Amino acid sequence: MLARPVRRAQGKDGLVLEPYRGYGSHAEIFLIGRAFRQSRPDGAGAEGSLPVLLRDVRRRITRRPIRGARITARFGGSELQVTADRDGYFRIHLRPHSIPPGDGGWHAVDLVLAADPPVRATGQVFIPPARCRCVVISDIDDTVMRTGVANKLKMLWRLFVADAASRVAFPGAAALYRALHAGAAGNESNPMLYVSRAPWGIYDMLTAFFRRHAIPEGPVMFLREWGLSWRHPLPRRAEEHKRDLIVHMLRLYADLPFVLIGDSGQHDPEVYAEIVAAHPGRVVAVYIRNVSYDAARIAEIERLAASVTAARSSLVLAADSVAMAEHAAGLGLIAPEAVAAVAAERRTADTPEPAAEIRRIDASTAEPAAGDRLRDALDGVSDGPPNLVVEAQPRDRTNGAQGARPPG
Repeated sequence: MLARPVRRAQGKDGLVLEPYRGYGSHAEIFLIGRAFRQSRPDGAGAEGSLPVLLRDVRRRITRRPIRGARITARFGGSELQVTADRDGYFRIHLRPHSIPPGDGGWHAVDLVLAADPPVRATGQVFIPPARCRCVVISDIDDTVMRTGVANKLKMLWRLFVADAASRVAFPGAAALYRALHAGAAGNESNPMLYVSRAPWGIYDMLTAFFRRHAIPEGPVMFLREWGLSWRHPLPRRAEEHKRDLIVHMLRLYADLPFVLIGDSGQHDPEVYAEIVAAHPGRVVAVYIRNVSYDAARIAEIERLAASVTAARSSLVLAADSVAMAEHAAGLGLIAPEAVAAVAAERRTADTPEPAAEIRRIDASTAEPAAGDRLRDALDGVSDGPPNLVVEAQPRDRTNGAQGARPPG
């Protein structure tokens, strides 16, 4: 089965040790996981049927955390023992003596849960290889995958019930992310770090979704470590968690520039603009997927672009992945031929083409957009939100991602 929403038990009585993909550097690694028990599946019906989907929802909600579980992690000649919290989550922050040989970026971490008999699992951490040129941090909800955050009822259904096969990726997004991971040289293996407002309970589903669409896998960092609850299903003040997470990544990968990707529907433009202003020179580009039809919201984002351009960065607000790809190719973030691959994937999607018109402003002429002018621009556009490119000019494109880290 492509999407297995509930992990198989590894120990007796439904005992599960579930590590999530982690990240790190040559100096330290970070990995989160959970220890819990889950009920055995029953004969609810055929795989993929509504009864089975609802059964798996119930199994995820009724998982029983193992409070105080003792987990031992071994990596790079170092060992660390940690204790799970009351919800069964454990956090590994380990400083290895050395990094095991490997060229692909992913490294195995040995994990053992103290039980009778012991339960073993293998975690994975991504350590950027020397050839990488930038770090990509991307939101998932309404950025890579259609979630409908604005419609809470639809969001809950898609989060808790829909399987990977029924989840929809934005046209061209998968090809764009493959291009960013490969970089301009084609083999850079740039880190792809994903952020989601969803709960940890859908981790397996997201993994299946990424594999189904051939989206480069990477650590998924959920903004709240919250249990599944129908009374309190949504995280609060996620923007603060996202800001802290990005600042942590900027410190961890201090020698690499960043690309930030989000959507216009929530707080991504505001959070990213603050990050760019507070860390000038660290963010090469901000890409915002436009899911807004509201001219006032577009005007707000254009106002935020003034601070982004003042910090010598660029902000692209686009409904179309091709517009982002063209901009990224211009900065040397992806190979020029990758734009055609994004466009080809975009053409195969059974969705209307977004508005083709692209407006550009630069730091010397940036000023708040007039709502009436934007409404005029939107008049008659029914197939989708418009593309808008906001770019700092002039930009020395030779000082972009390609020159961030010397080879080797």
